[in-house]
Amino acid sequence: MSRRFVIPALLMVFVLATGFIAGRMSADQPHMTAAIDHLRQARHSLERADADKGGHRDRAIEMTDRAIHETEEGMRYFEHHHRD
Repeated sequence: MSRRFVIPALLMVFVLATGFIAGRMSADQPHMTAAIDHLRQARHSLERADADKGGHRDRAIEMTDRAIHETEEGMRYFEHHHRD
């Protein structure tokens, strides 16, 4: 296989594996998946808000990012400890 096809092939494998894992995690944890979706929507709204809020908007974005991260970590923990 030429080098020209190796990177796209590896990228395809990575994308498929990530999609499979994410799909499995979200299927087993619908409330956590919904929470992440809502947090991402909130982050998007915060990004679109006017920036001049005395630093509170920026801290809210940071906290939302942290909440998304913690929710994802909780989902990973569940998956690790509740394998079939």
